[in-house]
Amino acid sequence: MTRCSARAILLDGGDLVLIKRTKPDRDPYWVAVGGGVEATDPSIEDALHREVFEELGGKLSRAELVHLITDVLEDGVGAQYIFAARLEQMDIEARTGTEFDKPERGGYEVVRVPFTAEAIRQLNLMPRELAEFAAANIEAVKAVLDTQVRTMAEATEGKLTLGS
Repeated sequence: MTRCSARAILLDGGDLVLIKRTKPDRDPYWVAVGGGVEATDPSIEDALHREVFEELGGKLSRAELVHLITDVLEDGVGAQYIFAARLEQMDIEARTGTEFDKPERGGYEVVRVPFTAEAIRQLNLMPRELAEFAAANIEAVKAVLDTQVRTMAEATEGKLTLGS
């Protein structure tokens, strides 16, 4: 069985938007915006857009697949699809994720850090492979968001779908 998730190296201007997680008896750590792909999501990219809204009340202006992280799980494989994405708007009051109503899950603080290798390396950004990829590819991530990768027809017709 493969469990898929979609996460964003999410840029807003020159900042990287992350979620700072705090839990009792654990050092704080940071995660990229995103989460699991649900059966009702038409595509992995659609899952990312849904997660951005759930976690930030946000909307993306652009998302491009840039990396894949795989993990061996007890019941199969985990595949984290990592997108470079640009935030178009955000309204924290509009977020709908159910995890925010569960105090036992700990804190979820939306933070902005400069999108630099130095700033990323100072954080306990999880998973580490994502932190290493982002820190090593600052200029490439910016470039992919500033360059037309596909034609508009390809972008709207060629979404990454489950099972493709």
